[in-house]
Parts: sequence; structure tokens; C-alpha cells
Amino acid sequence: MTQKSDQDISATHLSLPEDFSSGEAVMFPGSFNPFTIGHADIVEQALRIFPKVVVAIGFNIQKPDAAESAALRVHEIREIYRHEPRVAVCAYSGLTAIFAQNHNMRAMIRGLRSAADFDYEKTLADANAEISTVATLFIPCKPSLAHISSSMVRELQAHGYDTSRFLPKHNLASQ
Repeated sequence: MTQKSDQDISATHLSLPEDFSSGEAVMFPGSFNPFTIGHADIVEQALRIFPKVVVAIGFNIQKPDAAESAALRVHEIREIYRHEPRVAVCAYSGLTAIFAQNHNMRAMIRGLRSAADFDYEKTLADANAEISTVATLFIPCKPSLAHISSSMVRELQAHGYDTSRFLPKHNLASQ
């Protein structure tokens, strides 16, 4: 297998369609490892408010294989939304708010499952407000999905449990 550099992966997965950098799109950042039905619910809610949503997968270039892992998740999530032209998927490294600002996004959304999520996300939103003009908007998930997290799904997978009910139907990771 040929090893791709971060630059190769950047060219393939970091770019956004030009019309998603027009100021109309909202960014939904996260690691999405894996992308769950809870994440999909937040995207659906955001599409009722915004004309376009960018699912942006953040990765740390200092971690081994992080870019390749992010590229795989880009592919999986693009497959989920292949028939939804209002959703773009990309990966990025660096500061989330700066990435959003550099792509003319005025806002990012964060999903909330609980009060603990709010406390954590509010702290991040305050820090982002110090370094950018990008607003952070919170969208609560459906109560029936509040128990679902990527870490829970990974833990169940590690113990051999079928997690397909927690993943969108077209998520390649569930097959």
C-alpha cells in the first residue's frame, strides 16, 4: 500500500465545493469516529435551519495515521449523504474556528445530549469567540438518541457487539 502524505490527503479531502464557502453553509465539526445516528439527527435538524451543512472531520496531524483515518471517515460520511447536495464532507487539521472562518462560515453547530455536553461545549464556544468571528450554535439531539455516543459505539464494537442500529444505514463501518 502506498503511504499518502498529509498533503495528498489534504488535496483530496480538505477541499470544499466552492459554493459551500459562500457564507451560507454552517459547519458541523467533530471527530465522528464513528458517525452515529445521533450525528445524522443533528445534520437533519441543521438542514431545516441552514441551506447547507459542512460535516468537518477534525484530525490531529501529530497522531500517526490520523489523516488516513479522517480520510476514511470522509469517504464513509460522503457515502451516507451522496444523494443530499446540501451536505458537504471534508477533513481539516488545526483550529476549528479558524478553519470555519477561512471558509467564510459564519457559524458552527454543536450537538448536545446533556447538561454535561453543554458545559464542555460552552467552554469551547467561549474560546472560539476569542479567536474568531464564527458563532457557535447548540442543537439538542432527540431525547431518544441522548445515550448514543461514538465512544459508546467503539466500546461495544471492541467487545464484538453489533452496533448497526446506532449507525446510519449507509455507513460503511457497519458492514
